[in-house]
Amino acid sequence: MTPAARAQAAIGILDSILSGAAAEQALTGWARRSRFAGSKDRAAVRDHVFDILRTRRTCAARGGAMTGRGLMLGALRLADVDPDTVFCSAPYAPAPLSEAERDGGRAPVDGAESLDLPEWLWPLWQDRLGDRAEDAAIALKKRAPVHLRVNLLKSDPDQARESLLQDGVTVQAHPAARTALLVLEGARRIRASRAYMSGLVELQDAASQAVVEALPLRDGMRVLDFCAGGGGKTLALAAQARLELFAHDAAPRRMRDLPERARRAGADVTILETSELARTGPFDLVLCDAPCSGSGSWRRAPEGKWSLTPEKLAGLCETQRAILKQAANLVSPGGTLAYATCSVLTDENAGQIDLFLEGTPGWRKVSDVSWMVSDGTDGFYMAHLTRVFTGT
Repeated sequence: MTPAARAQAAIGILDSILSGAAAEQALTGWARRSRFAGSKDRAAVRDHVFDILRTRRTCAARGGAMTGRGLMLGALRLADVDPDTVFCSAPYAPAPLSEAERDGGRAPVDGAESLDLPEWLWPLWQDRLGDRAEDAAIALKKRAPVHLRVNLLKSDPDQARESLLQDGVTVQAHPAARTALLVLEGARRIRASRAYMSGLVELQDAASQAVVEALPLRDGMRVLDFCAGGGGKTLALAAQARLELFAHDAAPRRMRDLPERARRAGADVTILETSELARTGPFDLVLCDAPCSGSGSWRRAPEGKWSLTPEKLAGLCETQRAILKQAANLVSPGGTLAYATCSVLTDENAGQIDLFLEGTPGWRKVSDVSWMVSDGTDGFYMAHLTRVFTGT
């Protein structure tokens, strides 16, 4: 495909997303209909779509319209690319620009539009993040770095780096966690590398790794990953200590790949249904990586910031409160309840912990910590709570 043809494909996908399709669904649908597109074409189209979604409001302002064509035109102008090299009469290219399109476009208005946030969210964002609000919004406009987690069950950072290098993947240590590697070159080769296929490394953000590394783990503990999802943190837990490790998710289908991932990683994990939790517990440590707005990871899933509404945020907060209440009942006396989100909003983070402690006697906060997206990782929050021992 030519660069212009890739742009036209991205325009069609963006129109589908603007009409309500999920980004991954729209991309997958296009790929299935476009068997002629090679791997480099698919990667280029995907990059177009996600780069534009991260800067959707700025692109629409520069391009003069919230349409696929308008967004692509705005993106070209932002990148100082002559639009006539893309919007032209070549085969499969977007149609040449009209006079109205040439004359359209403007600079984005300072504030929510220029920072590519929904208008309703910007005041809340400023209130919750204070003097870091603008830096965080700017960071979310850019592509996320690629991080790997070294699987300590099978390797160490030096061995993993050497193995990756042999397959053309260059990395360096990341300061957020001792297992974290920052990919410098060869990110698209990772999944085909021997280090990845043999379970020496996993794709995982450095702050997500730091959340697990900060847990008070020791050999012999009974540990439950209460909101396991795909199992990234479950596998990271398995590599930190010799644990009796359990994974659960309210939607078990999210864990469908976990058994195979655990086998590849050399991890021993027992998957629990919700009905099995009470009789299997209590646990020395329960980790709740709760469903959230994902505001700290919008670089990776940028459509999330456009689909979030005040009502959805309120619903997520209700879900988080329910999860904390459920999980607390599974923690043994003197044990730890660890609450984490990939959000930067206080409502989902410290605000939830304050509400829990106010309404739940017998608990105290041991610590909490935040990782900011402007510091080179996803935005994360974690609090450690302990169940006060009341026995004799």
